[in-house]
This record gives sequence, C-alpha cells and structure tokens, in this order.
Amino acid sequence: MVMARKIRILVAKPGLDGHDRGARIIARALRDAGFEVIYTGLHQSPEQIVSAAIQEDVDLIGLSSLAAAHLYLFRKVMELLKAQGAEDIMVVGGGIIPEGDIEKLKAMGVQEIFPSGSALDTIVDWVRRHVKPR
Repeated sequence: MVMARKIRILVAKPGLDGHDRGARIIARALRDAGFEVIYTGLHQSPEQIVSAAIQEDVDLIGLSSLAAAHLYLFRKVMELLKAQGAEDIMVVGGGIIPEGDIEKLKAMGVQEIFPSGSALDTIVDWVRRHVKPR
C-alpha cells in the first residue's frame, strides 16, 4: 500500500513586520490538522521564502503580513515563483489586509486571503478542499 504524501506548507513572515504570534498560531493549527508545516520565522525576504519553498518541496506558501507592505511583498513572491518555474506552488495570505486589496492580491495569483481574525477551522478546511500534493 502506497501512502499519500502529506500536504507540505511553508508559513512565512515577509518583510520587516516584527509580530509573528498569528503566524505561529496558524502554523500550529495546520500542523495539528495533520499537515507538514515549515515556519521560516521573522524578517524573511521574498527571495528567502521562495528558495525555502522550493528546497522544502512545499505545496502551499502562507504569507502573513501586518505591516502594510503586502502588495509589494506578495507580488514579489509570485514573480519569483514564476521566474523559478515553481508557479505550481499555491500562495495564500493573511493578516491585516484591507478589503480593497484582496482582489488586487487575487489578481496577481494569490489564491485566498484570510484577514486577521479568520477562524482556524476556516483556514484548515480551505487547505483541505483546495490544496493537493504537487
């Protein structure tokens, strides 16, 4: 019997945002739900995030942003994934994201946005429904 590979998720804090409590809570909830989770820690550049995602062979990147640089940072991650031929790695985002920016992020390829305060069950259920091992 062949065991299916678990979904692998990289949770990252891009940019200079120094608050990671929410990202750590999300990472733990995803791990507790049975996913393999890699948390990169604070102050990661888009280049570091994409490099880690490729090295770790993840299926999903979860970006957490609280510092209002989400449009630039998320766009840069998407561009780097494409440049590396890794656009099959899905990207979601969360944190303090203004309602008016959600469609802009989705237009650049971010699959879903979970604003600050999103229920953990909602996030876990979304991953289960939408993410498959690459």
